[in-house]
Amino acid sequence: MNRTTKFISSQNNFKQTILAIPLAITMIISLSNSSAWAKDPFRQENARDIGKHTEKAFKTIFLEGDYKAVRGDLETAESEEASEPLTHAMLASLAYTEKDWDSIKKYATQTLDTAQILSETDPVRGNLYLGVGHFLDGAYIYEKEGALAAINKLQLVFKYLDRAEDSDPSDPELNLIKGYMDLLLAVNLPFSSPDQAIARFEDYAAPNYLVERGLAVAYRDLKDYNKALKYANKALETAPENPEHYYLKGQILRKIGKKKNNTQVLTEAVENFELALARSAQLPDFVLKTLEREHRLTKEKIAEIDALQQNQSI
Repeated sequence: MNRTTKFISSQNNFKQTILAIPLAITMIISLSNSSAWAKDPFRQENARDIGKHTEKAFKTIFLEGDYKAVRGDLETAESEEASEPLTHAMLASLAYTEKDWDSIKKYATQTLDTAQILSETDPVRGNLYLGVGHFLDGAYIYEKEGALAAINKLQLVFKYLDRAEDSDPSDPELNLIKGYMDLLLAVNLPFSSPDQAIARFEDYAAPNYLVERGLAVAYRDLKDYNKALKYANKALETAPENPEHYYLKGQILRKIGKKKNNTQVLTEAVENFELALARSAQLPDFVLKTLEREHRLTKEKIAEIDALQQNQSI
């Protein structure tokens, strides 16, 4: 069974992957003060000029976790930095959070067009965003035509990611995106080992904040909650204004608390959910909906454990 077939061995696995597209794409950049150029948050050496408006938009989303305030910066970037495929990929991702399928198709196509041109001078980033563009286009096809119709797109994703890796296997931007996709495979498919993907992520990917966030998600899904909590805390240290990080920490604490029937841990989960909810105006609706649900279920679990303990004491 080849890796494309494995990737969509069931509709549920493929749907999990597509639903994670905003994270897969938005995990590709953030502000890093140690970069050689402020416009390239990935590389201290051989930095690229990604564009100040694109960089500002990424800072708004990934450092501050504000999806609602970013549109103006992205529209300016689209106008003034139109040759940067990352701009179009981010616009497609934002459209995904709004379920705007026509815009997803439009920006996926623009990502592919600009990436094709870039590949002639920068084969790493050009091929990388050809893979990202086909991934985004695959999300559109999946929604409109179903999983089987998206198989060819996934084959193209792997094809171009492999080409990018052939050009520079240690590139941090490539390893961040490819590492996340590899982790997604390992988490969602049986008999897939996450070890190699995690090593890629830890050894080569950048910036640190997005690496820590990705590893927290990976270890959460692998049910290694102690490591997941460690990386969630690190992400919060770097980006304490981002409500998604409090949400992520709350999810992990909830899983620990449910496993141990520990109301103290569950209460801490509620506190983190409420810190995220305090910034709910920044979050897309689909994130807010699941956050509110998990917040409610955690409070119900605390009440259930308390009632059981009271009955046992009678």
